[in-house]
Amino acid sequence: MSHDWTGMRGVAAVPGYVVMQPTTLCNLDCSYCYLPWRAQRRPMSVAVAEAVAATVNIWARDNDRFSVVWHGGEPLAAGREQLGDLMAPFAGVEHHVQTNATLIDDAWCEFFAAHEVRVSVSVDGPEARNGDRVDRAGRPAYDKIMKGIEALRRHGLPFSALAVVTDPQPEQAAELYAYFLDLGCDVLGVNIEEREGVNVRSNAHRGARVRAFWAELVGAWRREPRIHVREIEWTLRYAAAELDGTADAVLPRQLDPIPTVAYDGSVVLLSPELAGFHDARYGDFTSGNVLHRPLDEIIAGAAAGTNWIADFVAGVEACRATCAYFGFCGGAHAANRYFELGGFTGTETDHCRNSKIRLLEGILDHVGTR
Repeated sequence: MSHDWTGMRGVAAVPGYVVMQPTTLCNLDCSYCYLPWRAQRRPMSVAVAEAVAATVNIWARDNDRFSVVWHGGEPLAAGREQLGDLMAPFAGVEHHVQTNATLIDDAWCEFFAAHEVRVSVSVDGPEARNGDRVDRAGRPAYDKIMKGIEALRRHGLPFSALAVVTDPQPEQAAELYAYFLDLGCDVLGVNIEEREGVNVRSNAHRGARVRAFWAELVGAWRREPRIHVREIEWTLRYAAAELDGTADAVLPRQLDPIPTVAYDGSVVLLSPELAGFHDARYGDFTSGNVLHRPLDEIIAGAAAGTNWIADFVAGVEACRATCAYFGFCGGAHAANRYFELGGFTGTETDHCRNSKIRLLEGILDHVGTR
């Protein structure tokens, strides 16, 4: 199928959302976590939040919906008072928090309601599937996760769920979907474990099994589509666009910068997972610091002033020129390229295979059997 992707160049000036790291600390020690500083408490200052808000509030005025995503570490480890102080400078935005849920109680639920925070909980399915989610003493975190989710339900707060699948097996897909139906989430995201950051475990899987996993998952969803499954809906939108001839309009013409603002104000673009790492060629991957330069200026100068971004854009162009799946994938994520391939100019990764190529193939497999 022929598409005109030649207009896709560079990094967009305005992101779709901003990621904020209120603290590096996490109270859990999950086996697949990529974060390098999760055992250390490094809190974000209000001055950093104010500097980010000075730009974000302008963007929010010009957009119907703009999100600020509080990510960690475990963002709730910052404490309610500190997180509230960090949110206070922002106006006209949607606040989202990605949490392991173990700290959620009635007081946190009241905080979420008062600040209109949209909550996403990290849980990997039934208890037996959560073996990687442990505290610093190696004890299972599942019971604490469930207590936090029960508090959300008790307060009538809607929540999303994010599941990491370490070993995608077709026979577990229906079980996984049934679990999240019962859990009560309204949106589900499914991440096949990625090799990135300090997690060096292999994420190579047999393609046929991954493809069958996605096919079975979409089958379970179609039998009872009561919740939104992020990956399935993305894929179906793309497939529908292919069928009606509008697929060229599906992929953004420029890369979303996805600015991630670390606790100290430093900004990493394109992949939050690169924050906190250093490379002899690329330095610390940062494009600037909001305490010294406005966020919009950091993004505007990123392509010319951040050496690894130029390499990544070249890698995306290589994908565009060589990969039949580019219209669906958009050229993969920077962190996956770096941690799997050792640089940014390479093309296909195991993450591509697991979560893009096999995803699309699996859903088409299911549709083809109907």
